[in-house]
Amino acid sequence: MIDLSIFTAAAREITQFEGNTVKLKNVAAVGSIVLVSALALSACASSDSSGTPAESTTPTTAAVDYSSLAGTITAGGSSAQANAQAAWTTAFTAQASGVTINYDKSQGSGGGVTNWLAGSYDFAGSDSPLKDDQQASAQTLCGPGGALNLPIYLDGVAVIYNLAGVTDLNLSSATLAKIFSLQITTWNDPAIAAENPDATLPATAITTVTRSDGSGTTTNFTNYLSQTQPSIWTNAPGNAWPIAGSSAQQGGSGVVNTVKSGEGTIGYADHSAIGDLTSANIQVGTGTDYVPFSAEGASNAFTAAATTKDTGIEGDLAQTIDYTAITDADAYPIPLVSYAILCTTFADEAQAEVTKGYISFIASEVGQQVAAKNAGSAPIPADMLAEITTSLELVK
Repeated sequence: MIDLSIFTAAAREITQFEGNTVKLKNVAAVGSIVLVSALALSACASSDSSGTPAESTTPTTAAVDYSSLAGTITAGGSSAQANAQAAWTTAFTAQASGVTINYDKSQGSGGGVTNWLAGSYDFAGSDSPLKDDQQASAQTLCGPGGALNLPIYLDGVAVIYNLAGVTDLNLSSATLAKIFSLQITTWNDPAIAAENPDATLPATAITTVTRSDGSGTTTNFTNYLSQTQPSIWTNAPGNAWPIAGSSAQQGGSGVVNTVKSGEGTIGYADHSAIGDLTSANIQVGTGTDYVPFSAEGASNAFTAAATTKDTGIEGDLAQTIDYTAITDADAYPIPLVSYAILCTTFADEAQAEVTKGYISFIASEVGQQVAAKNAGSAPIPADMLAEITTSLELVK
């Protein structure tokens, strides 16, 4: 088996957000490392140390030659995908030197879908699948085959906070719903104190920090609150924050930077973007277990709670998450599934091929390892990757 520490070396070359920028260092070296790793993974899976074929009970990844692809891919949307997209772009273009990839994370999921529907993007990154009316609109762009929602990125919504002297914080779904609906307004509220008996909680006012743009992360978070605490969180889930009175910020980086700079703040963001901020442990189910984010926990939650929605579009893999089904202490209660959204039929066949090539790399075992090492995400399960491969065969 390949030593995946080689991916860790690549990860050190890719930093996370600074403001609204993802910074890359030594790009050529990262691409070379990933390319060598991909080839080594394929070789490891197919032979033993003597060079003879070996049986394996784990999925294998065949080496794919992307070198003949050429063109420019224009995409954008989900800021949650930003670190992963930066790593995927570096790794893929090291193999497909004739391809340029421009991914604009500043749009957020809502802007990404809007621009894609307008024909500006080859694919949209979104932390939620197309709504029914958007899927209907997509048929104007894509033809009767419609659009595919392909889950390419799995992480978690982290609840981040900035409170002097408090480095370990437990929060239940009920307390979160009351905080973000502005029913709990100070950090020493009895509900927070009851969940954190060992913490010294100040009387500091709570400032909730939320997204001002159309955000798939907001969709995931409000879905979680709505499903787990419907009597407290009475607002309909969606990509626009529904309650006035918060500190509203553009993009995930805006939320992270505002929480980081303000005492008494609390917000939500994709875990890969939070940097050195502290995130809360979230109650799982109705028991006494409070679970910190981990990639393994996000993966366990996906397995427990995700099902493929029947949208009537062949090959569509839009997922429905039942947050109430996440009850085990080995699962993180607020998983985030993010998608590549693209047409089944492109106006230009060559553009379809280069876009398919890139997304097929993302949805390979190697592509998922690249994201895991550089963004801290959880690999999409192998059976779902196989379904994505089948769906991509429909794209032309």
